[in-house]
Amino acid sequence: MMIAYFTAVLLGVLIFPSTARLFERWDAVRLRWVTSLRTDWLTHPMLWMNLLASRWTIRALRWGTILALVVVRRWRHLWVYVSSIVAVELIAYQTSIQMARPRPFGVTILAGWNGFSMPSRPLAGLSVSLMGVAYALIPHGRVRNRAKWAIALVLLAVAFARLYLAVDQPTSAAFGAIFGVAVGLVAFRWFCPNDVFPVTYKRGKAAHLDVGGRRGQAIIAAVHDQVGVDITEIKPVGLEGSGGSTPLRLRISADERGPERYLFAKLYAKNHVRADRWYKLGRSILYGALEDETPFGTVRRFVEYEDYALRLLRDHGIAVPEPYGVVEITPEREYMIVMEFFEGAVEIGESEIDDTVIDEGLLLIRNLWQAGLAHRDVKPANLMVQGGHLRLIDVFFVQVRPSPWRQAVDLANMMMVLALRSDPEHVWERALALFTEDELAEAFAATRGIASPSQLRANLKEDGRGILERFRELAPARPPIAIQRWSVRRIALTIAVVLAAVLFLAFLVGNWAVFA
Repeated sequence: MMIAYFTAVLLGVLIFPSTARLFERWDAVRLRWVTSLRTDWLTHPMLWMNLLASRWTIRALRWGTILALVVVRRWRHLWVYVSSIVAVELIAYQTSIQMARPRPFGVTILAGWNGFSMPSRPLAGLSVSLMGVAYALIPHGRVRNRAKWAIALVLLAVAFARLYLAVDQPTSAAFGAIFGVAVGLVAFRWFCPNDVFPVTYKRGKAAHLDVGGRRGQAIIAAVHDQVGVDITEIKPVGLEGSGGSTPLRLRISADERGPERYLFAKLYAKNHVRADRWYKLGRSILYGALEDETPFGTVRRFVEYEDYALRLLRDHGIAVPEPYGVVEITPEREYMIVMEFFEGAVEIGESEIDDTVIDEGLLLIRNLWQAGLAHRDVKPANLMVQGGHLRLIDVFFVQVRPSPWRQAVDLANMMMVLALRSDPEHVWERALALFTEDELAEAFAATRGIASPSQLRANLKEDGRGILERFRELAPARPPIAIQRWSVRRIALTIAVVLAAVLFLAFLVGNWAVFA
């Protein structure tokens, strides 16, 4: 009803200016009734209440929220918060100019009043700022619901105070408050949905989704319907080494196919697709065409590709988990790939390794080369030891027909992972049985900086033995292979991103009054 009324006000005043008198009369009658309640003891509290809608109060609220979001590094919420404030301020200002509604007539105004009053810009600014606080800083649930009720009470109190002081008309005040709330609500629910970008103060990566509540129930039902097994427990595992999905261990009840057991699953959502696009855009700008940087278009393509990669590697004899298939949780939004769980396996970084594991790791790379494949993410978290044998997991980055540079990097990364649990000299000796000195020299000439996964680089730094440098000493001299690749596409992308950043900064500077 309220939305229909305000739509009628806007259309009536803008298209049929003569109808403005009807709304003026309606507002005048109700404003006179509110001002008739004035008493000496009530006026002073109303003046203090009106200060909540002052520019200084709103600025302090906005800058405090922005600072808090920067501290907790919640960048997407920060972007939505700032954008919604700018949108409300610009639209409210332009609407007030177009409607040109003056201050109330026939009553005494008891507080300062500036500008046209339709909608009430102070109430619009206060409401969108408060809604931003609720959705950007307060976790979803009972606390946020209570906060929204508190915001509603504050807005009602401020709106009543402004009517009491005759600095707003009823329609202007209600329009401003509801407009600010609506923009903030839609912006955060559309661009920061809680199921994808939850507000939480627990340590963790944005890629890791909450698998409790409704999502957990949906996972259980979907796996039962699409895979034919019953889940009795869902537990996140391996979160430290996973930044592009939510890895899960599923406990499966006993059935005709076997006793109670575990399956491994990776949950993907739309935010993983967005993150993949930004990641590959950044890589293209920083380094050029290092490898296949074509982003995936949908979540479905994510899981389809990983399922394909698992089956392809198994066809070539690579020890990877057996795929159970793709599970649709929410159409076009959330999918999960289910596979074998390596029972009793431990990450190679936590396991004692012998020559068998070292040889299997080196042979794995040789088999990938012969199959025309590259893993592209060789690191301790993706190598498991089960029963004294090496197992490979997380094949999402597998590339078919990679460049020789990419294959060489896989070899160097594998040798460094193995050397972390032994020593470079011993791994070098075992590698000479499968690779030539020239191939080994090329591998370590190609491995520089970003070519190694961040987990592996961190482990090498913690180890402190200079493993990479020692391998380069053992290898024949070879000039470093540059990782920078220039192309017209890279130059065009860089110019476009810089131009967009300049325009955004110019937009913020041009609207600095919103925050300053």
